[in-house]
Amino acid sequence: MAKFHTDCIERPLRMGFEMMGYFIGSHPWWFLIAPLILSTGLGSGFYFLKERMSNNIEEQFTPVNGQAKLERKYIQETFRRNDSMFSSLRLSTDGSYATLIATSNRSVLSVESLQDIIDLDLKIRSMEVQADNQTFQYVHVCAQMFGRCTSNDILDIIQYNANNINTVNLTFPWHHSDFGRIPLLLSLGSVKFNNESSVVESAEAMQLFYYLQEDNKTKTHLWLESFLNLLSNQSSSIQVSYSTSMSMQWEFDKSPSSVIYMFSITYAIAITFSILSCWRLDNVRTKVWVAVCGVFSTGLAVLSGFGLLLLLNEPFVMTAASCPFMLLGIGLDDTFILVSCWQRTRVLDGVPDRLAVTYRDAAVSMSITSLTDALALFLGCGSPFGSVRSFCIYAGVSVCFCYLYTITFLGACMALNGQREAGNKHWFTCVKIPEDLPPRSSKAFCLCCIGGSYDRITEKEQKEPMNQFFERFYGLFLTHKSSKASVFVMYAVYLAVSIYGCFTLKEGLDIRNLALDDSYIIDYYNSQKEHFSKYSCNVMVAVKQPFPYWDEDKLEHLHSCISDLEHLDYVSGTLAWFLSFQEYANASPLNISSPESFQSHLSNYLQLYPMFTQDINATADGEIQASRFFIQTLDKSSVKDVMIGLRESAEECPVELLVYHPAFIYYDQYTVIMTNTVHTILVAVIVMLVVSLILIPSPLCALWVALAICSVVVGVAGFMALWGVNLDSISMINLVMCIGFSVDFSAHVTHSFVSSPKTDANEKARDALAHLGYPILQGALSTVLGVVVLSMSGSYIFRTFFKIVFLVIVFGLLHGLMFIPVFLTLFWACGK
Repeated sequence: MAKFHTDCIERPLRMGFEMMGYFIGSHPWWFLIAPLILSTGLGSGFYFLKERMSNNIEEQFTPVNGQAKLERKYIQETFRRNDSMFSSLRLSTDGSYATLIATSNRSVLSVESLQDIIDLDLKIRSMEVQADNQTFQYVHVCAQMFGRCTSNDILDIIQYNANNINTVNLTFPWHHSDFGRIPLLLSLGSVKFNNESSVVESAEAMQLFYYLQEDNKTKTHLWLESFLNLLSNQSSSIQVSYSTSMSMQWEFDKSPSSVIYMFSITYAIAITFSILSCWRLDNVRTKVWVAVCGVFSTGLAVLSGFGLLLLLNEPFVMTAASCPFMLLGIGLDDTFILVSCWQRTRVLDGVPDRLAVTYRDAAVSMSITSLTDALALFLGCGSPFGSVRSFCIYAGVSVCFCYLYTITFLGACMALNGQREAGNKHWFTCVKIPEDLPPRSSKAFCLCCIGGSYDRITEKEQKEPMNQFFERFYGLFLTHKSSKASVFVMYAVYLAVSIYGCFTLKEGLDIRNLALDDSYIIDYYNSQKEHFSKYSCNVMVAVKQPFPYWDEDKLEHLHSCISDLEHLDYVSGTLAWFLSFQEYANASPLNISSPESFQSHLSNYLQLYPMFTQDINATADGEIQASRFFIQTLDKSSVKDVMIGLRESAEECPVELLVYHPAFIYYDQYTVIMTNTVHTILVAVIVMLVVSLILIPSPLCALWVALAICSVVVGVAGFMALWGVNLDSISMINLVMCIGFSVDFSAHVTHSFVSSPKTDANEKARDALAHLGYPILQGALSTVLGVVVLSMSGSYIFRTFFKIVFLVIVFGLLHGLMFIPVFLTLFWACGK
């Protein structure tokens, strides 16, 4: 199998690139100026960047066609809101609100703490906000219930008098008063009880909500901003954490600006590293300008790719802002490959001939990596997450431009640099200098003013020390029998740890990770988790069909379904209009066993308890088409298990039920993230295998490229779990990118191994490492340096990008410079 070559495509490609290299080397200015003009024109798309920004969290970080979105649509169409009877329980969205959690070193139910909380509540309600030369307060924008602003139950119970707490016997989680049962689940946190009863002795936290009308967003947002300003400057004996319905979105919008300064740092580091890597002591043969142009070429690719998509009205999501860091690594990797191939050409040949040989040796390998990078990213465009789609399309198009500009613009720069070398001109002054040291010249003159030497035997440039290291030392060491055995052991350990990590991988994006680390809402979420984590969502359950609630036999089916729901570990109780009505009828007593009597008495009941009218969808003649009730869940299981468990229980019920909560919009990611990621990776690996089979003239080596991709992906997935990174839409982006990156190293080495004229497998491996070992190492280091600044970012998104790129590069480097060469030597020999 090793001898079976499929170079029917690879050979014509090499010939085609050889002719292209000759043409570019003959007309470098054309290919230098054309990309500059093109990128300048396309770069005009950045004028529309603000208009194209699309950072809506729900749109970008939840499944596009998630089940919960369909459920929400049904709830909104079936159960109309009554703004005069506001109920947070019945909201189909998060609503518009401000909230705070007050904690104290002593109980928040002490008179002193309560007084501080009441004073703060008064400040919030009386806070004046300016809008259109008018002043308004909370009362003008508050959500209303029967003509009054909604209030906080706990403060209503004590009648806004801290001293009244000593005369009230609070019970938790439901407080019983003359007005009925009042839920305190979200009002009091970390509650301690008196003598194992439901009577509250103390509480460590109190949560207050301020719900607003949603018809005037301008006023609402101004009031929320004033709320944040007030709380951020608040000082008292109580500790206050706070948030609003818009806080996460506003904090997420700050993320791009937090990394803008990092772009300049990154490109400065990249240019410095590239120059140092391509620096030669020979003042003629040094490749300083090629290195600078390599970085510049990547910048042009970003300008063109992003600009084109912005001109085409493609939404720009903040996740795409990490693309330039990735492209820098790809572009420099190709730069180092081209430089390495150029150095192996004959110095005495003309520039067109040297560039032709360079393209013949390097362009196919570069084409494989660029094509696989782009294909992997374009496959990610099929993701159900908008954030993944945006990243993949922006990155994919930019990779295509990066490849185009590497072949044209960077090739032209190499040709011009080659002309300077051919004239034996100084790299900086471009003045012709002597090759040998003139007599009576100083050492300073030797260092600065001579150059152009080359190997007179091979007629090629002098080999770099690192190239000699890979050829004379590392290659020999790696192909030794004992080294191969050690590599197998290392790979077995690597694979075992990776697989273990995969089994510990957690799913889902914690919404708080979208905010910066120093955001005020982190404190709020931490307080909420610490004090209010026992009780979770109050989930709506809709009865989607007309149902005879007066028929006791059929009603028993519905009671059975409710019983099944309540028997779930994470369900603690039910609030249903028909159960309450039944209790009311039994207490009266009333006969509700016929349709007529049921409708008649229900009408009277709803006049006494009008809030329940929002839970019933009835025709004009009183026939109930649909209704809903509510179940309280506990934080005993993962949100994924709760949502899926409730949905499965609803499906098993003989009555047609639907379960919904606004948080399910975000929880839906758990139902698709794993399957979608695995599907995308599998399809990408198959596509990569096909590309490798077409472009690498050996099926065995193409297969090893595909296996290397799988191995790197498993390693990255396993180790990212051990590093505390969940599988979410953010890490999914990077795993898709990982497929492309993992091809780079293995494809370069594999293609060089197959193309080597040597016959012995060990010699072919040493030859491949001698030619590409150092460029691959340079490319890996440049990529890591390109993203290392992101490790200091205050954004989870960019830190995750750094972590996964770092893992990809480390494991890709291990495969390219250690695992793949060893495996190829063994299986190539077996193939013979």
